[in-house]
Amino acid sequence: MKKLIALFMLSGILLSPVISKAQDADQDSAAVGTEVVEAEEVAPAIVDDEIIEEEKGFHQVIKEKFIEGDPTYMTPVLICLILGLAVALERIVTLNLSTTNTKKLLAKVEEALEQGGIEAAKDVTKSTKGPVASIFTQGLMRYSEGIEMVEKSIIAYGSVEMGRLEKGLVWISLFISLAPMLGFMGTVIGMIGAFDSIEAAGDISPSLVAGGIKIALLTTVAGLIVAIILQLFYNYCVAKIDSLVNDMEDASISLVDILVRHKLTK
Repeated sequence: MKKLIALFMLSGILLSPVISKAQDADQDSAAVGTEVVEAEEVAPAIVDDEIIEEEKGFHQVIKEKFIEGDPTYMTPVLICLILGLAVALERIVTLNLSTTNTKKLLAKVEEALEQGGIEAAKDVTKSTKGPVASIFTQGLMRYSEGIEMVEKSIIAYGSVEMGRLEKGLVWISLFISLAPMLGFMGTVIGMIGAFDSIEAAGDISPSLVAGGIKIALLTTVAGLIVAIILQLFYNYCVAKIDSLVNDMEDASISLVDILVRHKLTK
């Protein structure tokens, strides 16, 4: 009997911390529940308009601003953006496809010259795409007329290829200049409408001029944003063209040196 009592006392001592922790947890949960209820009572009700405002995405905001800025003046700016991006993307794809590994091409041309002569080198350049390979082909075709004719042919055809690379940049530049001008035109027209409203009412009222001023500001912002976007693409294209032109010049000099060595070793 004493052993049984001792076991009950020992179990009570061991379980007392657990019971106290459970009681504390119950008290904490009750306190949290009370705080939640109080927070729900104190928290202000969320208006439906606020929920709708939070759920608006980027495209929805752009659409609303486009309508607020008056589609009559915003549409020309949007057309400039679409056409400018189309030309810019076409140029970027073309310029990336025109990129050639000049070192590898020069190695193939030199190897073809050593093994099969000028005709084998022509086959290598004709089977390779890009302006550098086209310039090499023109130079090799003039090899029989001397090294000087090869240099003149490379220089002349290099100018032609450079003109092809720069094709379309003038249109991007046009849209970069045109978009802010159209935005400023919307600004001027919006301000004229605001002053007409003031003149018709005979009094200056914020509600009368707000619409015209909003059109003015939104069209200006739209034109500047379009110009900034297209300017980034334009600068990328110019940098890419400069890189290709430098590669063409360096590769052309290397080709002339290879042809001179080949002629001396014959």
